[in-house]
Amino acid sequence: MDITGKTKITGLFGFPVEHTLSPSMHNAAFAHLGLDYCYLPFLVHPDSLGRAVEAIRALSFSGVNVTVPHKEAVIRFLDEVNEEASFIGAVNTIVNRGGRLTGYNTDGRGFMRSCEENGIRVAERKVLLVGAGGASRAVGYYLSEKAGSLTIYDIDAKKLGKLVSDLSQIRRNVSSLSRIDDPAGFDIIINATPLGLKKDDPPPVDPAALLPAQTVCDLIYKKTPLLDLAAQKGCRTMDGLGMLLWQGVLAFELWTSVSPPVDVMRTALMKGIA
Repeated sequence: MDITGKTKITGLFGFPVEHTLSPSMHNAAFAHLGLDYCYLPFLVHPDSLGRAVEAIRALSFSGVNVTVPHKEAVIRFLDEVNEEASFIGAVNTIVNRGGRLTGYNTDGRGFMRSCEENGIRVAERKVLLVGAGGASRAVGYYLSEKAGSLTIYDIDAKKLGKLVSDLSQIRRNVSSLSRIDDPAGFDIIINATPLGLKKDDPPPVDPAALLPAQTVCDLIYKKTPLLDLAAQKGCRTMDGLGMLLWQGVLAFELWTSVSPPVDVMRTALMKGIA
């Protein structure tokens, strides 16, 4: 990569960022298209988030992605947040236009694009979403628009109640569960919690209750014990790699106004995982 004084900077704000695959994905796309951009990961402690956002203006970055734990906290430092991200209450992409910072959320659309690509039909299906954090808010915003019903569970009753209440303002098909007694009653089950990042994590739902006709998705972008056990039961499975890819594609378009080479980005992600 030939970096000059004209190179436009994009990147990622997170804590931690050591594990990220986004630089390889975006830099491969920039190189393929011959765009004079680069993408860098920035380790931003929560206490430094405001100063990091101000640096986007000061250093004339084109924009950044935002990941855990900053997606919700970053909003107060921005000039504007688009309608979608404002409702979701979380931002994963910031665009700098002449010093004015606008926040977007491409996670939910990225998940839906991944479902389409994998032939998973959400329309009129009964969907169980496990987790009520920032990723769940983004995904739930779009799922509730398409699904026949969306049921959400989280161990944090307050967070769960807030998400269901917010979605119920614009949808009529959203409900909550205080406990997951019968996962077999759903067509699609989605894990939007961190459970599965560690090998000794308990599964978010009881794998023994799964049925072959069900689809099980995990927003974690690697194969998890839940997906392995679901596959053994004959379920259709989908990991979070496609969501990571497509949210990145959408962010790339926001920064550059150019459609990126999706296959190049996918190949870079696969190499990073390997």
